[in-house]
Amino acid sequence: MGGAVSAGEDNDELIDNLKEAQYIRTELVEQAFRAIDRADYYLEEFKDNAYKDLAWKHGNIHLSAPCIYSEVMEALDLQPGLSFLNLGSGTGYLSSMVGLILGPFGVNHGVELHSDVIEYAKQKLDFFIKTSDSFDKFEFCEPSFVTGNCLEISPDCTQYDRVYCGAGVQKEHEDYMKNLLKVGGILVMPLEEKLTKITRTGPSAWETKKILAVSFAPLIQPNHADSGKSRLVHLPPVAVRSLQDLARIAIRGTIKKIIHQETMSKNGNGLKNPPRFKRRRVRHRRMETIVFLDKEVFASRISNPSDDNNNSEDIEDERREEEETKPSELKPDPPVNFLREKVLSLPLPDPLKYYLLYYREK
Repeated sequence: MGGAVSAGEDNDELIDNLKEAQYIRTELVEQAFRAIDRADYYLEEFKDNAYKDLAWKHGNIHLSAPCIYSEVMEALDLQPGLSFLNLGSGTGYLSSMVGLILGPFGVNHGVELHSDVIEYAKQKLDFFIKTSDSFDKFEFCEPSFVTGNCLEISPDCTQYDRVYCGAGVQKEHEDYMKNLLKVGGILVMPLEEKLTKITRTGPSAWETKKILAVSFAPLIQPNHADSGKSRLVHLPPVAVRSLQDLARIAIRGTIKKIIHQETMSKNGNGLKNPPRFKRRRVRHRRMETIVFLDKEVFASRISNPSDDNNNSEDIEDERREEEETKPSELKPDPPVNFLREKVLSLPLPDPLKYYLLYYREK
């Protein structure tokens, strides 16, 4: 699925385009998308395509289009402390963005059919934790992934506040998916070629909303030909955090508050808005048709008459704007990781400092 918004030159510009097209509508979702660079989840030789609004597949590795992930994130209505189950968790890109919102006391589980994709997701998760400065801006609910077919989840598993399925669900499996939800929970899944949001309003009451037309590869049915028996998928237990881990969360939170107070005392009214650097103008055209090709969706756009008439004027306006802003448009200084600097300055043994930084090496 994809092609609904213009390509970006980097992750921030992709998010700007998704916001302007109203795929990203809330601040929490925007923060999560900006914190994790989509290109980090691509293989190196395919990164040139990372900021296009297109799905990507290589072998068993698959990423949905950014416009789909943003619609999913918005529909899930995520809040700190909720439990989340990702069926077909893939690279872990979506699960990691969700974890930034759930916070340290949420639950973040994923089920993935292919063991090689699980290993890929773990590598990408480890890379994010150890190298990304964005990690220190959030309290993270680290995802846990298990291998198996999501249609064979053990019937004694816990129910979740939020569930997403990243493969096409047939009508016969709708009730199975609904039963994974707690009362008050939200399920988002592709159901009969529509991205669908289902809210459980009571023990046997549901509200259903169709979000947009999509085309996903269907769920793979369980294969019992080898043993004749079902291979039940046992989800990770909802573990209680250790006292040591709770102490780390509390200390990091206290340091962040100190940094915020120090910044407020220096700047008067807190953090000043960072300078915004000019991004190219995005022209949006009316979506006319949707074309299905190789199980992916591409949006075909038809120009409005006014677009063609004003095209040359727009180009000239952009050229003048670029010439006017060139002298002041310098590269910003790299962002400072204040939490890291503060932790490293504390009079503590190095092993404790690195524990507070989640043993991050950057």
